[in-house]
Amino acid sequence: MEPVYSVITAFDIESGVQSEKTVVTRKICGKPIINWVKDAVSDAGASEITIFAGHISSEVISCVSDGLSTINIIETTETDNTLIKASQLLKGKKGACLFVCANKPLITTGTLNNLLKLHFDKNNAITFLTDDQELIQGLDIHLDETGKMKDDFLLRIASEINKTGIYVIDARWLGKSVKNHPNPENQNLRQKKLTESIAAQIISNGGSIGAVAPLIVDDLQSVNDMIEFSKAHKIINNRIIKRHMKNGVTFLNPESCIVENDVTIEKDTLIYPGTILEGSTKIGDNCVIGPNTLLRNVRTGKHVTVINSVAIDSSIDDNTKVGPFAYLRPGSQIGKNVKIGDFVEIKKSLIGDDTKISHLTYIGDAEIGKNVNIGCGVVVVNYDGQKKHKTIVGDNSFIGCNVNLVSPVEVKPNAFVAAGSTITEEVPEYSLAIARSRQTIIADWVLKKGRIRGT
Repeated sequence: MEPVYSVITAFDIESGVQSEKTVVTRKICGKPIINWVKDAVSDAGASEITIFAGHISSEVISCVSDGLSTINIIETTETDNTLIKASQLLKGKKGACLFVCANKPLITTGTLNNLLKLHFDKNNAITFLTDDQELIQGLDIHLDETGKMKDDFLLRIASEINKTGIYVIDARWLGKSVKNHPNPENQNLRQKKLTESIAAQIISNGGSIGAVAPLIVDDLQSVNDMIEFSKAHKIINNRIIKRHMKNGVTFLNPESCIVENDVTIEKDTLIYPGTILEGSTKIGDNCVIGPNTLLRNVRTGKHVTVINSVAIDSSIDDNTKVGPFAYLRPGSQIGKNVKIGDFVEIKKSLIGDDTKISHLTYIGDAEIGKNVNIGCGVVVVNYDGQKKHKTIVGDNSFIGCNVNLVSPVEVKPNAFVAAGSTITEEVPEYSLAIARSRQTIIADWVLKKGRIRGT
């Protein structure tokens, strides 16, 4: 098969989005729209990809920076014509050029492969995608008695090619047809008129034009406004979830969940409704996630449970339970067989294996050892108003309820801290720390003061 070049057009897309952000750089399931197109084209075998980016070239570069070594980004103007620019780019080259609009995030590699296969198998000059069955079933029936294609049908072909925005042209036919067109240097030539002229020249010179349907009907859908964006997001999200389900993941209500493209989930994991999995999240096997849970860039081990909670840029090791209503902030590393209970917030802290933090607790900038019990209402006071400081709690320690650990401070292994204490100094190993006022009892105070309630 001859080389396949690709042109992705982003500069002439009409957007109905009332926003300063360009539609093709918006993310669907964690991936910019233009990257969905780029990756599909690349996977279809394009050896060289060129993006006509117009005034949004800087935004496009930021999106596709990971593949800049194999991608050319050309800044274009509003008066530039895609076919003329492409013919200049491909001058003297053999092969085919695959054109795809940058606002087609639903296009699949399978459909592009099918398009290219038909193009080369039939030795076509142009092959385009369409859902028009009359075009697909045969173009030759629309030739007149001299062998020329009827003008109205040429216009229809040109309109369809420009409407779908996904087609293949032989590089030599493209160069020859543009060169032979009147005023070929006129960059402001309307795209439809030039496409019609190229199609007419191909037919009159013995070339062939082919049409093929997409393998998936949604492949042709464009994104020009936020309504279409929402539809495309739903379709891609559904494709991603189906892929995970085929790999042995259970989604009880997939329509209520969002899973981004780079997320990995191992087999036999159960995903409850309302779960959102973002970024590079990696979930181990036999986990239970949700309901109503957000994990962003989180790595979990096996047999992990996360219920009604939020975790960001964190890790959770095997057999650990998180939630309900817990918050793991960036930098949290949770060990094996740990319990992070309700209304517990962890920030940039290491929690050792077998440790229990059951409820109503804040742990920030801390290193908590193994087999530690953190009681209800414990607060690591890590901020002095200017700087954050670190707290260390050693293995096998016990921190009672309503304790304040004022950083920087260390509780040595096997130490106990009594409930209600505010700890500002090191607690030695095997010691009990009590830092609270001694209880005083004043007998009959209520009677003497006349403070009996209910009378």
